[in-house]
Amino acid sequence: MSAAIEGLEPRGVWRWFEKISEVPRGSGKEEKIRDFLLGFARERGLEAQTDPAGNLVIRVPASPGREGEPPLILQGHMDMVWEKNKTGPGAAFNFETDPISLVRRDGWITAGGTTLGADNGIALAIALAAAEDPSLSHSPLELFFTVDEETGLVGAVNMDPRLLTGKRLLNLDSEDENTLYIGCAGGVNTEGFLDLSLEPLPPGEWRRGILSVTGCRGGHSGAEIHRGLANALLIGMRILLMLEQKTGTRLKALTGGGLHNVIPRECFAALCFPAGEEEKVRSLIQGEGESFCRAFGDIEPDMAVSLEVLKEPGWTAVFEEPGGDKSAGESGEIVLTPESFKRAVSLVYALPHGVIRMSRKMPDLVETSTNLAAVKIAGGALHVLTSQRSSGNFLRDDAADRITAAFYAAGGSARQDNRYPGWDPNPDSPLLKTCAAAFRRINAREPEIKAIHAGLECGVIGDKIPGIDMVSLGPDIEDVHSPQERVSIPSVGRVWELLKIIMETPAL
Repeated sequence: MSAAIEGLEPRGVWRWFEKISEVPRGSGKEEKIRDFLLGFARERGLEAQTDPAGNLVIRVPASPGREGEPPLILQGHMDMVWEKNKTGPGAAFNFETDPISLVRRDGWITAGGTTLGADNGIALAIALAAAEDPSLSHSPLELFFTVDEETGLVGAVNMDPRLLTGKRLLNLDSEDENTLYIGCAGGVNTEGFLDLSLEPLPPGEWRRGILSVTGCRGGHSGAEIHRGLANALLIGMRILLMLEQKTGTRLKALTGGGLHNVIPRECFAALCFPAGEEEKVRSLIQGEGESFCRAFGDIEPDMAVSLEVLKEPGWTAVFEEPGGDKSAGESGEIVLTPESFKRAVSLVYALPHGVIRMSRKMPDLVETSTNLAAVKIAGGALHVLTSQRSSGNFLRDDAADRITAAFYAAGGSARQDNRYPGWDPNPDSPLLKTCAAAFRRINAREPEIKAIHAGLECGVIGDKIPGIDMVSLGPDIEDVHSPQERVSIPSVGRVWELLKIIMETPAL
């Protein structure tokens, strides 16, 4: 047991969380964590079963005297978001091989420069601790662990519903201990493509540089889309448009963002500009950067906009396509034509990002939103990844169709995939009544009962298993999907006590 979790309670939860943190488990790469969980079941003589999608259920017998009760499902996902800074702390971390180092700081557990994986490793840890704690009284348990949740609920979408016999499910993938969630948004990803024209740089003396937008908070593109966080891509696009309009700058390559469910934290552009305009380019970037820092300073204190002028040949490893094609003319550089530069950057800058509409049924709930998630220009092509969410399937699809229409209007193409349904709230849920009573017993106050503007697996599971009764809960986790991710130590303890009471309560 490391110093980070030494002495923490509940001991079993933190012990398993540390062990899970040592296992690589990126989306689509869950083989090692699944083998770890199967090993847990095998060592304890528990029945385990997988389906063709890679999802796993471990069946835990009931406590003596409760064998006749209906099973309770404890559900979480095996994968985590692999996000790290491209520069600074965490930049050298290899998610494929390196164990995540846990750090205790001011009542929280975090990691050093990478995502922590409390989303959703804490659910796995809680479920394993519950399965092996002989002091707990519970009905039969089904520990249900899905794959590839983070890229679009893929495991849940492709699950075999015959894995589960229970009709009561606790999803342990929420991030606010004071809230019981009984509904969620559906979603879809929309990808856009645009062919661009390239040409050699004209003869003359050119400088080469990297425009960087870094230090944005990022975060979950559903649960945090209402916070008004900076999108590094939109900042980069505005600056590039200013450079295109006011200088002779040419664009060689662009990269920024990453996963569909992460608000982009970084953006990098490979630029070429006339030697005589270096100070003008630098001044424009500095001025725009200062304006953005003032506009977002209260919520983005670490945001930075900079220009690195390169002195040596070769581009930074941030870009897949290095410069230096010696058949490209005197400069040895291939860049976008001015028309393609303007068309590509204008298209991306014009795409909507953020809240589209608030709910009229539930106070303070985002109804529909879109996330401009990732942009890449390389090899004469623009690729854009966006994600749309809504509690209404029609409004979800309408938002996606607007993105598609923008690419068609620009002469490009688009495709929509990873579409999944929402979860219709049931305020009369018997499981909700059990959870709310347990919450009152621990906290001497009422829980908040909400729907969430994010894609929970409950929406898909409920679509596949009609009549299943579900509630989503979990400890306080902040800045998920970013290197600032952290989970509250005392909150984990309180959620564990809540779960114990829920499990001890006979099914209604």
